Parts: sequence; C-alpha cells; structure tokens
Amino acid sequence: MKPPSKHGSPNDFQTPVESLIPLYPYLKKNWIIWECSCGKGNLVNKLKEEGYNTIGTDIIDGRDFLVYQPEEFDCIITNPPYSLKQQFLQRSYLLGKPFAFLLPLTTLETPKRQELFKKYGLEIIFFDKRINFETPDGKGMGSWFATAWFTNGLNIGKEMTFCKLNVTSNKSRQLDLNGLYCNENPFFG
Repeated sequence: MKPPSKHGSPNDFQTPVESLIPLYPYLKKNWIIWECSCGKGNLVNKLKEEGYNTIGTDIIDGRDFLVYQPEEFDCIITNPPYSLKQQFLQRSYLLGKPFAFLLPLTTLETPKRQELFKKYGLEIIFFDKRINFETPDGKGMGSWFATAWFTNGLNIGKEMTFCKLNVTSNKSRQLDLNGLYCNENPFFG
C-alpha cells in the first residue's frame, strides 16, 4: 500500500470533530487512543483537547496501519480509507482492541464483512444526517453517502444506537450539545 498518489484522492477526506461526540461516553480517560489514519489530525487534536491520551499515525508519515502498530495503545478510533475498509476491519479484529471506525453504511453489504461481524461482533452508532467531511480541495463540504460509527469492544450495550446530530452550518461547525440525542437520551460530552 502506498500513500495517495495525488492530492484529492477519495481517501483524503478529513473527518469533522463533531462526529466524535457520540463516542465520548464509551471512551476511558486512562486509555491510549490510536488514530491510525490521522490525515491532518482533526480527530487526534480534538481527542487531546477533550483530555484523552491520543497518538496519531498515517501512511503518509510512513506508518501503515496494516503493518505498523505503536508499542502501546488501548483503543483505535479513525475514519479509515474507504478503499481499504475490509483490510482495516480484519486487522482491527485481529489486534483484539476496542475500535470505532467511521464508515459508509454500505460496509454492511458484503459477505466477507458480514462474516467478520458475525464472528467478532459489531455495534453501530447511526447519525440522523450525513457527516460533512472536509473535501480534499477545500472547496465545500459534504458527503453523498451516509456513514456511522462501526464499533467493537466499546461496550455500548446495543447493536444499534441512533443519534440525532444538530450542527449549525457556520465555519466553525459548532455542535449544539442539547441537540445530540442517542436513543432518546441526551449525551453531554
């Protein structure tokens, strides 16, 4: 596997930080969280800002998740390259650590992934709207497909959790914390 060959690769979309909020209640502050496909560092920086011990690596820095791992980590959180979602899921299940991957809902469609989910388990956090990823060219934001957090080992307690995400549409993309509800219960990050 090599880094994207040109700027604007479909794997270069950056994740907005508000997508993390449904995960906070399930992350332990004493964990070392590994963001293994960190890109510009949106998720790493936000997790650190929220008080989590977080390390970020990326293939562009020569640390390919499919062959590299840090000496110590307790959990993996990332928006993996979608062209490698099968490989990322397989490796994560084999590493045996809790993980949360922001993936398209079509991830559920293939028999190979379905077998992984049946064998190892899966809990999904669904959003009520599409996540607005930062586009590679920086011109606009948006997604033409729905995504969700595909998790394992976070002990969410339900196979499916449904969250309402209210985000104002300004440059800083502020989250209305009173507007984030999962299964009718408000989360407060």
